[in-house]
Parts: sequence; C-alpha cells; structure tokens
Amino acid sequence: MDIARPDLKRTRRNRRIAYIAAGIVVVMGITAALSRLRPAAPTVNKSTIYTGVVKRGPMLRDVHGPGTLVPENVRVIPAATDGRVEQRVLLPGSSVKAGTTILILSNPVLEQDAQNAEFEVKNAQADYHNLKAILENQLMDRRAKAGQAQSDYRQAEIERQTNQKLFDLGLAAEMVLRTSQVKAEELGKQNDFAKKEVDTFANSISEQLAVPQNKIEEARALAALKHSQVEKLRVQPGIDGVLQEVLVEVGQQVTPGTVLARVAQPTELKAELKIAETQAKDISIGQKADIDTHNGVIPAHVTRIDPSVQNGTVTVDAALDGALPAGARPDLSVEGTIEIERLSDVLYVGRPVHAEPESTMSLFKLSPDGLEAARVAVKLGRASVSSIEILSGLQEGDHVVLSDMSAWDNYDHVRLN
Repeated sequence: MDIARPDLKRTRRNRRIAYIAAGIVVVMGITAALSRLRPAAPTVNKSTIYTGVVKRGPMLRDVHGPGTLVPENVRVIPAATDGRVEQRVLLPGSSVKAGTTILILSNPVLEQDAQNAEFEVKNAQADYHNLKAILENQLMDRRAKAGQAQSDYRQAEIERQTNQKLFDLGLAAEMVLRTSQVKAEELGKQNDFAKKEVDTFANSISEQLAVPQNKIEEARALAALKHSQVEKLRVQPGIDGVLQEVLVEVGQQVTPGTVLARVAQPTELKAELKIAETQAKDISIGQKADIDTHNGVIPAHVTRIDPSVQNGTVTVDAALDGALPAGARPDLSVEGTIEIERLSDVLYVGRPVHAEPESTMSLFKLSPDGLEAARVAVKLGRASVSSIEILSGLQEGDHVVLSDMSAWDNYDHVRLN
C-alpha cells in the first residue's frame, strides 16, 4: 500500500518556487545589462559626406555674395519740352557718342515760336539801329553848331586883338575896343557851352541806346532758348556710352521731364553685391574685395553700404581697382568676396553646414581609424565664408564631418563604410 509523504510534496513546491525566482532574477539581470548597452550605430556611406581637418594658423575672415556689374555713370535723358515721338533712330545696345541722335521728336508750335523769336530779334535790332542813326544825326548837328560857335569866337578874338593894337597906337577909339572885347567874351561863352553840349549829348547816346540794346539781348535770349528747345527735339545723350533703354514708342506724346532713354558708360563699372544681412554687420568702407566675373577675378574695394535691408540682404558697392576682363559689361552676374580681417593664430576648420558664428553646435568627430564618428559639442567663434574658428571641443588634427548630418540627430555614434 502507498504511504503518504507530505514532505516530498513540500520539497517539490519549494523547488518550483526557487526555479521561478531564479528565472525572474535572470530576466531582470539580462534586462539591466541590455539597458546599459548603447543602441546599434547606424551605418553612413563615406561617399555621401565630406569632412575637414581642424587646423591652427592664420585664418582669413571674409563674406561672400552674388551681384552684378552696374555702370558708375548712367545718364537719364528726359524730354526738354512737349513733343511727339516721330522716330526711334537707335535701339538698346547701340554704341553712341555725345552728339548721336537717339530719338526725333516734333513740336510745330515750338518751331513756330522759334521763328517768331528770331523775327523779334530782327525787329529789336532795327529799332536799335534806327535810334542810333537819329542820335548820331543829332550829335552831328550839335557838333556843327559847336563848330560855328568856335569859328565866330575865333573871329571875334582876332577882331579884339586887332582893336587892342590899334588902340595902343592911338588909331582906334576906346568904344570900339570895348565893343570887340564884349563881343569876344560873349562868343567865348557860347563856344564853351556848345562844346559842353556836344560832350554831354555824346555821353548820353550810350545810355539812350541801352534800352533798345537790352531789348535785343532779351529777344536773343528768348530766341536762343526756343532754338535750343527745337534742337533738343533731336534727342542726344551728351556722353559717350551704350544705349541701355529707350522708354518711349513712336507716336507717343511726351511732356517735359518724361524719361526718354538711359545711356551708360560701359568702361566705368562697379560691382553691386547682395550680402546676407547676418554677414554684413562686419563690412566697412575701404575693405578689400575680389570680384569673380567667371572670366577673371578683379581686385576691388568697398565704397558704399546700403543702410537698409531688402529681402534679407544688404547691397554693397565695390569699386573695381583692376582692368575689366573680356566680356565684362553692365548687368553681368558676378560673385564677390569681401575680406573682413586676417586672424593670425587661431584654431579653425572648414565651415560646417548650418554653422553660425559665436554659437555652440554638435559635430561628428571621426575616430583615428576613420571607421566611426562620435558626436561632440563644439563652441564656435568668428566665421568666414568657408571656415570658422574653434573655441573649444576640438583639437588640432581632429577630423570632423562638415556635411549635413541632421538625418542622424538621434544618434551619438555612426559607423562609416
């Protein structure tokens, strides 16, 4: 018969509990161990990234921006008077001289006014010459009278002298002598008066002719103005250059001040650069620049900085210090680089994507064997277009990834193959 053994049943139960507890402990240990393991690093193809080496030495700070070549001297040609466009003689792109006709306008009223003004000049001249002739005749009459007075005086003086001699010899009466003396004195006064009258009238002729002379000058000035306006119906640039625009059409009616055309001098160009507003804060007048025309690089210097920001950029003008290469012309697209400063001894690296000066960012630093890259925090300093200063986080000789690594923001390590 079977004998009950309650201790054996208890032993089996205790053993089962122990096994379960041990299993729980093992699972917990494995879980803890796995939690301490870092996630498996993703693999990045080396051909999809580019790297740079941290260096120490001089670093050139510069800023970069696109731009265009624009003329230094642009002449805007306005209409000088009312008119109608009769003919467009030249088209944009044509080379012009100062006296080249670009447009021909017409204004019949102005042309008639010019003729009338010319007639007014002739009328004023006729009045002047007529008055001059009258005054000269009057002057001649006065001179004739003065000549007669002088002749009478001389005869009276001769008679007085003769009577004086006869009186001294006792051959003439005192009454005769007195009479001749009085007559000579009277005629002498008349002679002096006649001379003064001639001189006074002669001096007054220029004053009397001044009024008609002024009328002639006024008429000439008006005629010159009208003729000048008529001449300006043939629109000319006034400078040598290239015709950039013709802004009116044949048959169009224009008023004074209407812009008709623009002419630029292509030999005197400057670069107009568009610099990002975040980079423009360190630019100042006189800084050196290089202008790449894609057919040669021209040395330049900054001459003007626009005070306003438009579409996120600041316009900077750079005067060209070198000769223009072949093919350089207004509106040519160029690339400009402005030198901000030269740093003598700094730690720097090529500028990573999304790197901003005076900020902190994380970069992937390559392991010595180049098979892995680990994320490190890097403090950045001053920056240029292609390089940036390292303040902390990297050492000279470190290799770092400079390309965009935002796809691996959730990883601190990547593997490279």
